[in-house]
Amino acid sequence: MTMKLRWALLFLMGAAAGVAQEKKSPLVGPIEYLWPKGAPLAQGEEERDKPNISVYLAPEDKATGAAVVVCPGGGYGGLAKDHEGHQVGVFFNGHGVSAFNLSYRLAPRYHHPCMLLDVQRAIRLVRSRAAEWKIKPDRIGVMGFSAGGHLTSTAVTHFDDGKADADDPIDRVSCRPDFGILVYPVIALDKPYTHQGSKKNLLGDKMNDPLLVEDLSCEKRVTDKTPPCFLFHTNADSGVPPENSIDFYLALRKAKVPAELHIYERGGHGLGLGNDRYPELKSWPERLAAWMDVRGLLKKG
Repeated sequence: MTMKLRWALLFLMGAAAGVAQEKKSPLVGPIEYLWPKGAPLAQGEEERDKPNISVYLAPEDKATGAAVVVCPGGGYGGLAKDHEGHQVGVFFNGHGVSAFNLSYRLAPRYHHPCMLLDVQRAIRLVRSRAAEWKIKPDRIGVMGFSAGGHLTSTAVTHFDDGKADADDPIDRVSCRPDFGILVYPVIALDKPYTHQGSKKNLLGDKMNDPLLVEDLSCEKRVTDKTPPCFLFHTNADSGVPPENSIDFYLALRKAKVPAELHIYERGGHGLGLGNDRYPELKSWPERLAAWMDVRGLLKKG
């Protein structure tokens, strides 16, 4: 089997798993459209043209004021909305954290910059409604799995303070996350271990544009303004090798950005919060919770 064919099969398997997971467990929580009057660069008016967030507010007796915009994986061609979405929202709620699961636009209908616009808008929307949802505007993070991890790496390295003169009040709000959580993320777009399926879906006919590839290889865009990050990967991940997380961690370290990296020995790709086959992997979410606690995100403000 050629390397190109292997990547293609891995992508298709990931996307199919995302569809299966979505059918298996319906989302809970109200849906909020990011642009009720129509998203920028929209190609139509179907549901797939309307990026949105599914709202999982933390119980009032547990709420810490922290919130996370969650980006499921799926190779930028699908969304694993259950094990990288719904289950994650339930997990965060159990720790007093509100979650906002993002349904961002996907290939082949959409390519960059639509996905980035969607996650930036989601962060702005959550921050703009912080008082309503009883969250702290300076405790809003972003989390992503696989290709959603790449989207997260983009969100923590490509942001602005908002446009003060924007007609839409949401656009006046900053889209800089206060922290990032990257779970077996796609990072580099120009390395031998680049996930080619995600790259193609993200960039479309511009996948060989050197400037775009450079800009979206986000380990190269880390600065001292990048927020603190937590990363999880497994050594046995052959779909998206751990070099992706290592590259990003080293960039964070060089920029002196607080960061924590966990690489478990066993386990493949698309593990979500862990599974029964590798019981030790079920401990990684608690490592995440411990990191969030150290950063004061699990303490009521």
